[in-house]
Amino acid sequence: MKKRCLAVLLMALCLLTGCASLLEREYSTAEPHSSKFWESEATDTLRAENYQDIVNDLLILIGQHVDQATLRLYNFKDDLTVADTLERATVEIQQETPLGAYAVEYITSSAQAQRSYYEVTLQIGYRRTAEQLQAVVNATSPEAVSSLLESALEAGRTELAVRIGYWGEDGREKVESAIRQLREERELEETPMWVVNYYPTQGPVGLLEFLLDPPEMPVVEGLESQETDLTAEEEALPEEAPETPDKEN
Repeated sequence: MKKRCLAVLLMALCLLTGCASLLEREYSTAEPHSSKFWESEATDTLRAENYQDIVNDLLILIGQHVDQATLRLYNFKDDLTVADTLERATVEIQQETPLGAYAVEYITSSAQAQRSYYEVTLQIGYRRTAEQLQAVVNATSPEAVSSLLESALEAGRTELAVRIGYWGEDGREKVESAIRQLREERELEETPMWVVNYYPTQGPVGLLEFLLDPPEMPVVEGLESQETDLTAEEEALPEEAPETPDKEN
């Protein structure tokens, strides 16, 4: 009886001290993907209740390089409102968002009224491949461009796309200065100048594209010979005689 009491006492002391950790277990729960933007995971249909939801839905689709999708619009009163909202959203995506300006060629949509929502069929055309979108790197500011360009050159890459978190008023100057310094350090002054594209083109820049091996300008066949022939013809023309004043009678 004494041994049993001693065992119980030791177990109690163990639980009150460090031995309690031996009995601890970690539990984790996994929940399926959920977002207010997704209407149905089975059909990849998204939902929107206002203008900003539509813009966010489009950015989600573009980020995944989806070319066809369905939106369900709630709280839109009539066909005209839906059409106007979709038009404004697609224009904003292509002209004002960095990702849309960089990647999207066009967006088309058609809406059909349902009992409690509008069902919109979307088609998105891209100027960039899914691999190019996946290769976009993030940077907090233009100051990081130099190291990113150096890493891209060492890896033998011919292009680099950088999403910029903060763009100041002197962002372009900093980027151009970083390019000049890096080309001087690597003795690349005699090579073709790199091409830098800014997205969007108006307003604060959010994404930079560097073409480190820009294609040469195509030579139009026959253009050079035409210019040569034209020059020869001009040289062969006789000089016009200077005009002489009429003699008075």
